[in-house]
Amino acid sequence: MLEKSKKLFERAQQFIPGGVNSPARAFKSVGGTPVFLEKAKGSILTDVDGKEYIDYVGSWGPMILGHAYEPVIEAVKETAAKSTSFGAPTEIEVKMAELVKQMVPGVDKIRMVNSGTEACMSAIRVARGYTGRDKVIKFEGNYHGHGDSFLINAGSGALTLGQPSSPGVTEGTAKDTLTANFNDLNSVKKLLNEYEGEVAAIILEPVAGNMGCIPPKKGFLSGLRELCDAHDVVLIFDEVMTGFRVAMGGAQERYGVTADLVTYGKIIGAGLPVGAFGGKQEIMDVVSPVGNVYQAGTLSGNPLAMAAGYALLSELYENPLHYDELEEKTVKLARGLKDVLEEHGVPFVLNQVGSMLSVFFTEEEEVIDFKTANTTDQAFFKAYFHQMLENGIYLPPSPFEALFLANSLTEDHLRKTIEAADESIKVALDNV
Repeated sequence: MLEKSKKLFERAQQFIPGGVNSPARAFKSVGGTPVFLEKAKGSILTDVDGKEYIDYVGSWGPMILGHAYEPVIEAVKETAAKSTSFGAPTEIEVKMAELVKQMVPGVDKIRMVNSGTEACMSAIRVARGYTGRDKVIKFEGNYHGHGDSFLINAGSGALTLGQPSSPGVTEGTAKDTLTANFNDLNSVKKLLNEYEGEVAAIILEPVAGNMGCIPPKKGFLSGLRELCDAHDVVLIFDEVMTGFRVAMGGAQERYGVTADLVTYGKIIGAGLPVGAFGGKQEIMDVVSPVGNVYQAGTLSGNPLAMAAGYALLSELYENPLHYDELEEKTVKLARGLKDVLEEHGVPFVLNQVGSMLSVFFTEEEEVIDFKTANTTDQAFFKAYFHQMLENGIYLPPSPFEALFLANSLTEDHLRKTIEAADESIKVALDNV
């Protein structure tokens, strides 16, 4: 199997660094050949060799109603026939901004950009411009894209590859990035007190997804809100993963805590390359051309991405039962996986928030931060991952990534996944 994928990977490595255009795709942490995909529909992926897989990656989150969702495809076709880009204002940008404001608490204004990374970079710049301060607090294991300010103790690909920071990030940039421990308010208090009056923003994934799915402890997010208010610091929620997924209004709605700024990624464009940042009017009004914090992009608000995203988000807004159905499916999968793991005596922690979940193969009682996430048995995960792939289940190729479920998953898909997990755990136990 994977014969065509192997040949394509060999070709790709001659012309593309590592043969991939994003590091996690290289399968470096799990070994083997990356699967080259050809098409998808609903929750079924088909690779270039014709093998089908049940998908739990969903293009890393945005395919919340499944791949090739018909209203999205039709919106893209209709828009493309008029032109793929103008570099000028269009009505669909206005409609999208209005819709996001209706769906998300605390978003008075929003600016479209071209990726989640760009959204987070821009939000940090705006926070610095608004406060006149330089330093930013982030959390160990949280990943906010590959901007220089964020590649300090980052998660996801950097964590998977054993590179928590990156060459090319200057000492000057690094000194302005302070790192706290996720789910640890005391570590944040110490930094705010030590650098009193110097911190512009605190940025975090309100539900961590780049060191595996790790929910906030009770009181953690509200505690951050109180600290930011007390120290005049801008609170930024990176909702590239959680936005419009863990609830219609994202983590802000689910946990009842409103950030000052929020960032989004590809779900804003139903999987097309896009991002956005938004928040309180007084902060957003420092962005040019209203204010003097410069941010620009020729393809920002691209009509294809806006049309696709509007079709997807409109469906979620008009039919909020999607969220109930998704959570029911995720809970059912979580229960099935727990039963299998307990039956085989495998130590584990399973974290789930909405339609995100992760299984950590660890002896820890709970996984709450970067340190406990790193106790997961990576060798066991590697064996488990490859057997699941062999059994037609497409998981993220890293023990430090969350699964994303789509509402296109059926009861049969869930049953097959749990059966595949049962067999895969047996194989992993025999091989590790």
